[in-house]
Amino acid sequence: MLEVANLSVAYGGIGAVHDVSFRVAPGRIVTIIGPNGAGKSTLLNAIMGVLPGRGTVRFQGTDLGARPIEDRVRAGMSLVPEKRELFGTMTVQDNLRLGGFRLRGQPDAPSLDTIYALFPRLAERSRQRAGTLSGGERQMLAMGRALMARPSLLMLDEPSLGLAPRIVQDIFATIARLRETGTAILLVEQNARAALRIADEGHVLEMGAITLSGDSAALEADGRIVEMYLGQGRSKEALLS
Repeated sequence: MLEVANLSVAYGGIGAVHDVSFRVAPGRIVTIIGPNGAGKSTLLNAIMGVLPGRGTVRFQGTDLGARPIEDRVRAGMSLVPEKRELFGTMTVQDNLRLGGFRLRGQPDAPSLDTIYALFPRLAERSRQRAGTLSGGERQMLAMGRALMARPSLLMLDEPSLGLAPRIVQDIFATIARLRETGTAILLVEQNARAALRIADEGHVLEMGAITLSGDSAALEADGRIVEMYLGQGRSKEALLS
């Protein structure tokens, strides 16, 4: 579904992502893990067209080239950004409706009820302003808004950021359920344990380059990840907590 080949991104001549290549197949969860500042968010933004990059991004067999963001959304790509970027003065319901704007009037457009079934808390808060929600509720809303566009590829940037452990567990359980619908998921995370436990495969991004790739279970058991994250003398349990 998604093929990234030799993708590089630079800010003012300084490289942030270097020759990154990977694939995401339909119905699979692929995670990109790595420390803060490794270039994970930059990578997602380049795939989505928010940032320019050199290399190839193919989606469902089509080279996206320099196509704008709106074309990528129409093709079936959705990005949930790290900061969620909700419309704080608008209600939960109206934020969701904006997410499905491109599909308005289509008979197979996703309904609010579909999102509320995934996130019952949003149904309870449907008339509440987005800016008054808790951190976990805002993440649910950001994901629900992206899903209203009926993406075949959902990209998530640090969905666990700033959330309590119980909420993180709920969010990741929902991500795992989405895979069962055939949705492909590209998950960027610092929480290695949570990401690898639901992913099919993973890639470690360090200083803008992929330094390790493989089956998620094998990565979780690989002692080299400890060194990449924390250096010598730190336990694997500390890394994966």
